[in-house]
Amino acid sequence: MVMCFAPDCKHYSEKHGCRFFVFPKDTHEKKKWILLLRRKDREPSMHSLVCSCHFKDGDRKNGPTIFEHNISKRFEDQPSTSGTKPKKLKKQLHEVVSTEDKQNVEDNSEAQAIEALPEAEMMLEIPAEEGSTTPKVTFNVSASTEAENYFLRKELLEATEKLKKLSVSFSFEHIKNSDSRINAYTGLPSCEIFMCLYGLMEDISLKYYHGWTVTVISKIDQLLLTLMKLKLNLLNEDLAVRFNICSKTVANIFFTWLYALHEVLFKKFMDKIPSRNKNKLCMPTCFNNFTNCRIILDCTEIYCIQPKNMEKQRATYSSYKHRNTLKVLVGVAPNEVITYASELYPGSVSDKKIVRHCGILDQLEAGDLIIADKGFLIKDMLPQGVHLNIPPFLSTPQFTPEQVIQTRTIARARIHIERAIRRIKHYRILSLIPASLISHSTEIFQTCVALTNLHCPLIREVEDLYKEKDL
Repeated sequence: MVMCFAPDCKHYSEKHGCRFFVFPKDTHEKKKWILLLRRKDREPSMHSLVCSCHFKDGDRKNGPTIFEHNISKRFEDQPSTSGTKPKKLKKQLHEVVSTEDKQNVEDNSEAQAIEALPEAEMMLEIPAEEGSTTPKVTFNVSASTEAENYFLRKELLEATEKLKKLSVSFSFEHIKNSDSRINAYTGLPSCEIFMCLYGLMEDISLKYYHGWTVTVISKIDQLLLTLMKLKLNLLNEDLAVRFNICSKTVANIFFTWLYALHEVLFKKFMDKIPSRNKNKLCMPTCFNNFTNCRIILDCTEIYCIQPKNMEKQRATYSSYKHRNTLKVLVGVAPNEVITYASELYPGSVSDKKIVRHCGILDQLEAGDLIIADKGFLIKDMLPQGVHLNIPPFLSTPQFTPEQVIQTRTIARARIHIERAIRRIKHYRILSLIPASLISHSTEIFQTCVALTNLHCPLIREVEDLYKEKDL
């Protein structure tokens, strides 16, 4: 048994013969009903109903306008005691919210605002033929019209406030017409690439990191904020000022979009390294001697804040960098597309241990060739049929001519991974990982890797070959 939600109405769904209507699903219409009902003690639930007695002609479309407080003011018909009178039209409407007081409007409930709406009267006197009585009709503008006027003014105020915020806060609108600005703020090469990325993420169902949904800024600006954090390594407080939001909202946006980007760009597109046959389709000329090359491997280190825990200090201390670092294994294809990035390990872990633990060897097949630095002493770990090519060690006072040629050839191939790693580190968030981000460092690095792949290729040789064929 459900009781009518309207105040002072005692109608029950089972006791009375009137119909009962649920609240509209449309947010605008639902708010309109709530304001008309003037129920201040509580908000309607999904089970709340309003009986048809409050609707003109019992029609749901008319909205609830008939209540105890206004039933006596609906219509008033009085016979005129005078003779012929001229036409007279008088209408009095008071402003709901004056423009002078916009700045001082308190954040009261909408129910209180609609309660304060003045009644609008229209008095109409129509002359009749001599000797006849002229009805005088006095009636109030319906509550639905009052609410409609209120909503129009409210929407105007909201639009004005949004316009003010847009004029003082940073947004995608400020940079969308400049590829150089897009690159400076996000690291992406152009607005076209940015919009492609946004289109890829637009329909993703975001699970906000802190549990509450962000609605104060648009999704496209949330993506922009995340990319700015990665590219420029701005403080949360700085981003909060730029986007006119609080720093907690910045953190919620950043972690939410970081994991969403990581899921879509890295896990989806970089879960497996490309095959040898795919590599051969775009093999640069400097790999003519390494046509079976599947991947070029190298490790790089990222500085991190010294942990407070002594054991973690010892684990992250790098004897090579003489600082606390995190180490990661990176792999690129011969055309310099980054095809692999491991999780991040403490800086003291050796390259060999990372290769063994990260699982890259499980993706290799017989006949594959790995090119790496001389520090990668992993020949004994390779699957059967997989080959390793590293620069020769100096076992004599000087290299033989053959060893010099071999060293130079490998160096020409290995320079591609060095360039790729430099590109990844253009994302300044990787310049120094703070303690608050160490637990997210793998996702941060791998997301930066995926974003780096959205750039134009570093090697132009393949493009030049196509031009030669056209000639």
